[in-house]
Amino acid sequence: MSILSKIMTAVRGGAREVGELVVDANGTRIFEQEIQDAKTHLNKAKHDLTDVMAKQMQAGRKVESLKKEVEEHEGYAGQALEKGNEELALEIAEKIATLEADLTEQEEVHKSFSTHANRLKDLVKKTERQIKEYERQLTMVKTTESVQKASAAITDNFSSSSSRILSAKDSLDRIKKRQQDNFDRLSAAEDLEAENSEKGLQDKMNAAGIGESAITASSVLDRIKAKKGG
Repeated sequence: MSILSKIMTAVRGGAREVGELVVDANGTRIFEQEIQDAKTHLNKAKHDLTDVMAKQMQAGRKVESLKKEVEEHEGYAGQALEKGNEELALEIAEKIATLEADLTEQEEVHKSFSTHANRLKDLVKKTERQIKEYERQLTMVKTTESVQKASAAITDNFSSSSSRILSAKDSLDRIKKRQQDNFDRLSAAEDLEAENSEKGLQDKMNAAGIGESAITASSVLDRIKAKKGG
């Protein structure tokens, strides 16, 4: 194989791959359009079916009309024979033969239209069932595609924003720490206030001679003197 042939083969292969990628990327849209095309063809088939059924009914009426004519002319031939007019009866019989030939032809036409109409009816019903099944599958495909896109978007967002997530976590930790610092300062202030309040009350009680007296050197010396004097 020459170099030019190899290049052409490679180009064709690349074109095929590109074509397959385009088809795959638009698979759902293509499938949906194919369903719409099938529905369009089905509607046309139904219209054609009505034409066939109309011709079937026309042929059926023609058959009934010819049967009636044959029956009437058979009666006329019988009446001619009763009156001894065999020549007229023969002429009527020739008319009956022509009518019966037309009747045979029309019965074949009616049978042909009936067979074709029944075949088209079966085909229309089968196609309608297939289209409904494809529409159900299309709904499932679209739903699956939406879920997969959502899942991919979530994954991509988490992957691309990992640094932002870490930054947000740091911000949250800093907020919690600042709030805890505020709680600690408030708690310390409350403890300090309580201590100051208890000390102030104790000083007031001591000044009023209430509660335990403070032990001083003077009180100790007075206690010793009292023991010696006793």
